[in-house]
Amino acid sequence: MDRGNFKEILSVSALNDRIKALLEEGFAQVWVEGEVSNTRRPASGHVYFTLKDAKSQIRAVIFRTPFGRAGHRTPDFELEDGMSIVCRARLAVYPPRGEYQIIIDALEPKGLGALQKAFEQLKARLEAEGLFDQSRKKPLPFLPSRIGVVTSPSGAVIRDILTVTRRRFPSVDILIAPVRVQGTEAPAEIIQALDDLQIVQGVDVIILARGGGSLEDLAPFNTEGVARAIAHSRIPVVSAIGHETDFTIADFTADLRAATPSAAAELTVPLRAELMETLQSLYFRMNRYRRQETQRLRERIANLSERLRDPKRRLNDIRIALDDNIDRMRTTLSHLREVRRQELINSIVRLEHRNPRARIVQWFEKIESLGKKLRAARERQDQQWKNRVRSSIALLDSLSPLSILNRGYSITRRLPDGLILRDPSEVRTGQEVDIRLYAGGLRAKITEIRS
Repeated sequence: MDRGNFKEILSVSALNDRIKALLEEGFAQVWVEGEVSNTRRPASGHVYFTLKDAKSQIRAVIFRTPFGRAGHRTPDFELEDGMSIVCRARLAVYPPRGEYQIIIDALEPKGLGALQKAFEQLKARLEAEGLFDQSRKKPLPFLPSRIGVVTSPSGAVIRDILTVTRRRFPSVDILIAPVRVQGTEAPAEIIQALDDLQIVQGVDVIILARGGGSLEDLAPFNTEGVARAIAHSRIPVVSAIGHETDFTIADFTADLRAATPSAAAELTVPLRAELMETLQSLYFRMNRYRRQETQRLRERIANLSERLRDPKRRLNDIRIALDDNIDRMRTTLSHLREVRRQELINSIVRLEHRNPRARIVQWFEKIESLGKKLRAARERQDQQWKNRVRSSIALLDSLSPLSILNRGYSITRRLPDGLILRDPSEVRTGQEVDIRLYAGGLRAKITEIRS
């Protein structure tokens, strides 16, 4: 095989490594647009798909980690097959298989249909979480002392808000948080402005505003980050984004939606002239009511004065009634005392008839008689027991072995086991025995055995 003039022969690995270095350095960052197909989402959280156009295709991957780091914009929509996107990516080569793919770190939908699809997806997800519920929306203050406005510092929007607020209530303080309201950097600035206003003293309400525009122009207000910043705000937020027919995710999340920035200023600030007119009307009504109530009370006092009798006559009547009641009370008490005295006498007579002294004497005499009988019975019983004990002692004494010994008998025991001997065969010649007598004992040795 003729190798020609080639001086270097590369292995497959070395060739792939060179291709990897060349491609990854040459395409460190590219913007690519195409149609999504073959989407896969394994358990790792990464997203794998193919990005294609009419003539070609390339593999693509979105790693879960990069979109969580600072500097990367988290997508607010769900990738679906057939969706057109524009993405920022870098080219990567996988040497073991000699394949290359793009690793995406930012993307956005392409075209009005894709933007509307992303809008509907995010709206459905946040609505399911409850971020649009009326129960969590905060009421606006009646008369705010300071209004925070998050919008572009240039343009008609801020001029309209300032004009309306000065016309309606000139003394209201306006604090402007300048942000970009269009472009990829706008969502981060809006979120930061909303967070900054949370710690500013005296801000009672926030207006988030921008002028009209296309769906692409309003994209910063359709991001999840801006929606959550509005939902987490402790200060009520009024959204005034686009025209009356434009709706954004921020409108659904805000505590109140205004059709235009001017309408937002009108909803936030009351009309000073109307308030003054209302106060004047209330003041006149209060004075009129006070005069009417004073007149009514005067007439009532006069009417009561005519109906009021002389108190001295009333006191005389009370004194007479009191004397009558005292006399009746004394008569009643005297009668009641006599009745109770008679009842007491009758009770004493009845008690004398039922005096228990005679019965007590009879019971004492009966108890004395029973005591004598009891003592006599006890003495007889004691004598009987003494006689029984004497008989038992005599019987026990007659049966005692000592009595038998006293009559001349003895008890012989074999030594050393103490067996009581009843037969001569139970001992042998020369063996010692113990002989128990009535008055003592003997120890003897057998010298002869007789049958």
